Amino acid sequence: MPLIGAFIVPHPPLIVPEIGKGMEAGVQMTIDAYEEVARRIAALRPDTIVLSSPHASGYADYIQISPDQRAEGTFRDFGAPGVHIALDYDVEFSALLGKLAEKSDIPAGTLGEKEGKLDHGTLVPLYFINHAWRDYALVRVAISGLSPLTHYRFGKCIAEAAKESGKRVVMVASGDLSHKLTKDGPYGLAEEGAVFDHEVTEALANGDFLRLLSFEEGFCEAAAECGLRSFQIMAGTLDGKAVVPELLSYEGPFGVGYAVAAYDVVGDDGSRRFDQKFEEEEALRLEMEKAGEDHFVRLARMSLENFVRTGHYVRKPDSLPEDLTRQKAGVFVSLKMEGRLRGCIGTISPVTSTIADEIIQNAVSAGTMDPRFAPVQEHELPWLVYSVDVLGEAERISSLEELEVSRYGVIVHSKGRQGLLLPNLHGVDTPQEQVSIALEKAGIPSDVPYIMERFEVIRHK
Repeated sequence: MPLIGAFIVPHPPLIVPEIGKGMEAGVQMTIDAYEEVARRIAALRPDTIVLSSPHASGYADYIQISPDQRAEGTFRDFGAPGVHIALDYDVEFSALLGKLAEKSDIPAGTLGEKEGKLDHGTLVPLYFINHAWRDYALVRVAISGLSPLTHYRFGKCIAEAAKESGKRVVMVASGDLSHKLTKDGPYGLAEEGAVFDHEVTEALANGDFLRLLSFEEGFCEAAAECGLRSFQIMAGTLDGKAVVPELLSYEGPFGVGYAVAAYDVVGDDGSRRFDQKFEEEEALRLEMEKAGEDHFVRLARMSLENFVRTGHYVRKPDSLPEDLTRQKAGVFVSLKMEGRLRGCIGTISPVTSTIADEIIQNAVSAGTMDPRFAPVQEHELPWLVYSVDVLGEAERISSLEELEVSRYGVIVHSKGRQGLLLPNLHGVDTPQEQVSIALEKAGIPSDVPYIMERFEVIRHK
């Protein structure tokens, strides 16, 4: 039968009385809302609860479904080893979900679980749910480094599995919001934190799941959010459904945002297919962006697209301007897809006779030879965003004071090793961070002597 309900809950161990020891009173609104969720789940009488947790063992390129027959865990790591939860997994549902994900070309399944014990992102919701309802089996799923759209479509597989299984299934998405709401919080303050929480809670309150797919990756990282991928899975379980959304609570007194929301399914609504809407809007945005690309970026796009489709390097067009054909320089080509890095390869100094040749070579390398990513496939080509950085000549510097992260990139050298970091990168705010990352990329220990150089770039995007 169709999914019968969906909920969003946070997972601070502090709200468990045996851990909080009175401090939980500081988030009483969250506790009250949690208990209301537990009552609503009990009223729905689910056979199976599917719970997504950001703290279940996960992978960058695979959505893990816990494979065991039995689940258990304690709050030992939080000073309460006597709080123990054990229950059965719904192994039939997990197997069906894995098959449906495979059918949808989503890399997900029960292989390779790294940690079988229940994590706190699972234990905290179960602690409250179990006070009201225990007659259910669990399906625990992790989040991954895959795209928001992939998580949403995995949620659609959960809904399809619920329908095919004939069971009464409830979805619970575990996840906190920003971890950077206050200066005195455990993670400090970032201005993006409060903005993120406002926008997410507004989307949750309105059932605007398209918004959950549209946040920029850099913004989410700056806000130090936890639960967005989990919420995207839940949103997918409600694809094409009419829902009554209700934001039951939101607070962040300890520097971390906690939201509790409930979604009653009241019928079908073909206008709420948010993966389709997202792709339509993204395609329109990318077409407008492509129309504004300059010769540098257009050549990078043409080079990779030709190579992926034919296996051959593109012939250099005759109509290129002179700044591409009569100058040479080091060039970095970067690829992004859905706001996330998809490849970046470059040359510090020129290895070809012109900037145009440098772009052609490095665009292909960025798409097919970056060891951090699988080679770009043809179906991905329309969704790629390109940037081309043309490097100026490097000059040696003697101190961090000569660096300015928004203007200069940095190169570090030591004993034959070399590392480079481009300027003006999101999340790199100080010369110390810039040099530290460059040293790490080069495999140079920070306590050995090294040489620094700075360079400027002209960025085309």
